[in-house]
Amino acid sequence: MSQHTHIRSFVLRQGRVSSAQQRYYDTLMPRYGVAYATSQLDLASAFARTSPKILEIGSGMGETTAAIAQANPQNDYLAIEVHTPGVGSLLKQIGEMNLSNIRVIQHDAVEVLRDMLADNVLDGVHIFFPDPWHKTRHNKRRLIQPLFVAQLAKKLKPGGYIHVATDWQDYAKQVLAVLSAEPLLENTAADYAPRPAYRPLTKFEQRGLKLGHGVWDLVFRRVENSVFT
Repeated sequence: MSQHTHIRSFVLRQGRVSSAQQRYYDTLMPRYGVAYATSQLDLASAFARTSPKILEIGSGMGETTAAIAQANPQNDYLAIEVHTPGVGSLLKQIGEMNLSNIRVIQHDAVEVLRDMLADNVLDGVHIFFPDPWHKTRHNKRRLIQPLFVAQLAKKLKPGGYIHVATDWQDYAKQVLAVLSAEPLLENTAADYAPRPAYRPLTKFEQRGLKLGHGVWDLVFRRVENSVFT
């Protein structure tokens, strides 16, 4: 097992895996799953085509990932999720919706980014409702940190985008500050962006909005003429 030198942004919970999730996990993970490796992944080979590649970090139970992939068959989506029930749920939707443009990695996103993705290969990154770690003493566990964003920006092609959505205002402020400070990125809005049409509203989000809770979308792009060493 590799040595982990970063603070993890998640806690592995057992979670109950339903019989359907387990069945789809067992039957479809060999087909749609990509094993973590310390060597770079050839995205075109993984999807058997050349097309825009979008990274989904923390796909959860997979409803949003599956909906976006179904609505955008011209794109390919590499979904990263650590929790087995979520992976099983996404695979179930892949099977039921007959989706061919999703691949799944069940591993730590920080390590996938570091070890498997080359620079300048992604057309976009989605990070929807990451764990806010809302207690101040836990803020260091938040995924969106300067070093992570610096690495993520390098994986984008010039013009590629990072889209983060959160329903925690404090986290939204941190994300805005961190993304704004990254020299390879530029904001597509004055600060927070309108929700892009491709991001569907989740049931949880709809309930929150009815109760007056806020949701903040941030969409930044890799500057076209950016270079790095």
